[in-house]
Amino acid sequence: MVKRLSTTVAAALAVTLAIPSLAAFADDNATAQPTLLGRAVLPVETYAPGPPSGTFLPPGTVNGITFPLPSQPVEGFSAIIAGRQPGEYLAMPDNGFGAKANSKDFLIRAYYIRPDFKTATGGSGQVDIDLNEFIEFRDPDRLIGFPIINEGTAERLLTGGDIDPESLQRGAHGDLWVGDEFGPWVLHFDATGKLLDSPFAAPGGLRSPNNPHLGGAAATQPNSRGFEAMAISPDGKYLYPALEGATVAELGTTRRHVFEFSVREEAFTGRTWLYQTEQPGYFVSDMAALDRHHLLVIERDGGLGLNALFRRVYAVNLTDLDAGGSLVKTEAVDLAALPDPNLISLPPIHAGDVGLGNPYRVTCESIEAIHHVAGNRLLLGCDNNFPNTGRNPGRADDNEFIVLKVPGLRGE
Repeated sequence: MVKRLSTTVAAALAVTLAIPSLAAFADDNATAQPTLLGRAVLPVETYAPGPPSGTFLPPGTVNGITFPLPSQPVEGFSAIIAGRQPGEYLAMPDNGFGAKANSKDFLIRAYYIRPDFKTATGGSGQVDIDLNEFIEFRDPDRLIGFPIINEGTAERLLTGGDIDPESLQRGAHGDLWVGDEFGPWVLHFDATGKLLDSPFAAPGGLRSPNNPHLGGAAATQPNSRGFEAMAISPDGKYLYPALEGATVAELGTTRRHVFEFSVREEAFTGRTWLYQTEQPGYFVSDMAALDRHHLLVIERDGGLGLNALFRRVYAVNLTDLDAGGSLVKTEAVDLAALPDPNLISLPPIHAGDVGLGNPYRVTCESIEAIHHVAGNRLLLGCDNNFPNTGRNPGRADDNEFIVLKVPGLRGE
């Protein structure tokens, strides 16, 4: 069941989720529409120190990007969380170049970024990043349970040939929790990126074709349909990893499973929910928690550019189920038609850019990073699926971040 974020629903959410410390973020006009507040762009050809990458791809130029690459590209952000200080965020790419076989030289990292959002009152629209400062995920204590690409090294840096990190959350003690698609697994790292535990396997025997423990058995979760989304409760006690797509047994359906994981017990609790997408081919691409019960969910199609037609943010209440036992969805934002009354997205950065102006359109194929900043402010980031196009049919996508206001939406 899908509800609209009507004036009545928005007001109810505001009452349910509001806390006094965030009163300054409330909207005076409860009937206002979601609005683009800020936009910042990191150029696609941003490289950090490290060994050459993309050497497992065919040499040549794709959408203006020439392979192999000189070092490590800062690209494909699949998750974003708060940084160490106000205005800073920690953004995590996924496995690199889209597949296990071609991403063996892509080092799994997370980068600290400081977007200077272009807004109605100013801002450069650029993203500041210290390319020499990042979190590097690694397994020096040999906990991962299978041979990795850098098996014989002391640091045992993890690559896109080992894991496919898609979602990221920070625990109450600064540790990092990652949702992965190759397992699917939940992975636990310390604040510096060192693996702390063996991977926590998805319940129900779900295993992707990339799971190293298949042992000749058939996969039960399709490739690249694992824990794309994962929220954490504001108190840090529970994670909510969700499958991006249907299980093998449920292919062709709109059923997507959401699980609960206890951080204290370091185990899945057995509680699950069903989220129903609007179409069988749509994906659950990220989630963020507003409070103990309310989650925001990005649901999207597989389109890019002007063919990116469906990408919406829904609010769900884990205690509100429909007659069939599925989560009731309340539409909060249509990212394919986001009002930009102040024309923040203009002028184009590159000649030929599409989807700018009023309304603004999220045109990247994979909009899959959402962070609840505070009050009714959301931060979203695109995974540019390096070097895919989207914003411009003739250029590989830049890394794009937007801040939007959703009237009536508040949280802890």
